[in-house]
Amino acid sequence: MATEPAADFSIDVPPALVREEAKKDRGAGLSPFKLGLRRLRRNKVALAFGALFVLLVSVCIAAPLWATHVAHSDPFQNHLSDTIQVDGEKTNVVGLDGVPIGPTYQGEFFLGADENGRDIMVRLLYGGRNSLLIGISAALMTTVLSVILGVLAGFFRGRTDTLIRALLDIIWSFPVIILGVALGVSLALGGLKIGPIEIAGDSLLIPVLVIGIVYVPYMARPVRGQVLALREKEFIEAARAQGAGPVRIMFSEILPNLASTILVFSTLLIANAVLLEASLSFLGAGVRPPEPSWGTMIDDGVSRIATAPHLAIAPGVMLIITVLALNVFGDGVRDALDPRAKVRVER
Repeated sequence: MATEPAADFSIDVPPALVREEAKKDRGAGLSPFKLGLRRLRRNKVALAFGALFVLLVSVCIAAPLWATHVAHSDPFQNHLSDTIQVDGEKTNVVGLDGVPIGPTYQGEFFLGADENGRDIMVRLLYGGRNSLLIGISAALMTTVLSVILGVLAGFFRGRTDTLIRALLDIIWSFPVIILGVALGVSLALGGLKIGPIEIAGDSLLIPVLVIGIVYVPYMARPVRGQVLALREKEFIEAARAQGAGPVRIMFSEILPNLASTILVFSTLLIANAVLLEASLSFLGAGVRPPEPSWGTMIDDGVSRIATAPHLAIAPGVMLIITVLALNVFGDGVRDALDPRAKVRVER
């Protein structure tokens, strides 16, 4: 007796669907940070601007090498009566009319000089060191204070939440520039003394403290809101049932779930802090002259914008590139770590 051939239930699967499923399988089982890193690696624009920021930081760190071996000057040395060879001709660093020399594009006075005969390139690099140091330090301070206040307010609620929210609302009610100028001027005039700790008015720690404080509500409030949502989750109840105390729950359960938020905010805060430092220094409430920073250099160059535009253009361009690089990279990190962007891993 002849047997009938078995029915063929095979289905032709489109190759595109097979590739899509393979991509999903490769992404399965990865931790959120590995998935975020994969997304970030695919964002070539964000990586390029992140590399640009690293390059800027490296160049500013190498400022002493440029000053010693190339420019043969320092950020404070005046050259009012000096001359320099430019295209085979001797030229005064500062003319008799008080107009400084423009960019020479050679070792000495590569970007020209200011009205005091100081090398602009040297001051630009040292000013970048100060601006980036203040911005990164202030962002770190803001992050630490924001996480502490946000976690305490969101976890304990009640009176603790009321007190912290009132403090944040007071700072939030003032515009950043106005509050920064008020604090910067008051601390610059009298300095700061807390017990045995004394900070001089012209110290770089003053703008770090000012910027670190004024931005706390902008990060602490979102952190508080996320903690309020996390404390109602099942894994928090399970930790309580196992006898975990508040401190252990905050460190082992809540903080790891805030890591992506903290990382994204920290990156964007650096850009805001650098920009605010330049604004405060421009207004005379940040870095004190003769110490260089991009804000003080822009302030010095505004008065001579017609006769020596390079004085304001050079630090302005550096400030724009730095803030732009940080913002684009920060946006890329935010998109990579955003759980709602999961579909992007599967493309």
